[in-house]
Amino acid sequence: MTSLSAPGPARPPDDAPDPLVRYAAERATGALRGPDGCVYLHQGAVYCVECPAAPGPGARLAAAGRLPAECWHHAEEAAGADRRGGQFLVGRGWLSRGELELCQLTAMLDAACFVLPPAPGGVAFAPGEAHWLGVVRPVGAGALLAAVARRRAQLDRLGAWAAADGAPVVPVPPEEAGRRPLTGRQRRLLAHADGRRTPGQLALALGQSAFLTVLEVRRLAAAGRVRLPAPAALPRRRPGAFRDGRPAADAPVGPAVWRLPDPGVLTTADPDTALLVRLRTALEENL
Repeated sequence: MTSLSAPGPARPPDDAPDPLVRYAAERATGALRGPDGCVYLHQGAVYCVECPAAPGPGARLAAAGRLPAECWHHAEEAAGADRRGGQFLVGRGWLSRGELELCQLTAMLDAACFVLPPAPGGVAFAPGEAHWLGVVRPVGAGALLAAVARRRAQLDRLGAWAAADGAPVVPVPPEEAGRRPLTGRQRRLLAHADGRRTPGQLALALGQSAFLTVLEVRRLAAAGRVRLPAPAALPRRRPGAFRDGRPAADAPVGPAVWRLPDPGVLTTADPDTALLVRLRTALEENL
């Protein structure tokens, strides 16, 4: 499963051309593929975005019990060269047109949060390539990019808890976390959090928005309802050894004797790491 961290690549500099904006202005039809997913355009409008980290419309419908996964796969096989998978689903009566449009739009926006804006040098455009579902409800590239920017701003306001994005979701027991009220989405996430699955894995398992799952986990971390991952363990020096691993000339013979680390064992320009090193040394001196 694709690991899930803060959605989307960084926006390119203002003087760099945005590939999606450029192809939209050219009213291009085809597929814009990048390292994080694929954007499908029809005459410059976006009608589908795929990303391995975000559940697609078929997964969402199956998780909601609305449409079995085999029906979605059958529609994909029946789409044919004309790419009429969406029309097939509606024609069979498996979905109404409104249901299909709503599900496709929500899945497209969710995936776009992890795919857009694409980096100028990391994409390739395949003219004429189409998605099997067909054009269901296209949206303007500018409107989609603006919606992604608004969502990313929500996430940025909780940037202090970004460490929770790719870590297993470990709920804090209610007696430790207090009685702060939870939303329905938060209660569902905590009910399925087993201490092993990350936010991305939970989103795929539950068939729900990957972006909103990351956002809610950050909110839960800010409220003290899930545990943040512990900082990486600091390296410890083997007693009686130099920094290069060679034994010291005055190393005692016989059972190893623990020595406090040489202050020069860990030198770093990172003030946070340096502070952790000093705290650890102070604690060891008082053992």
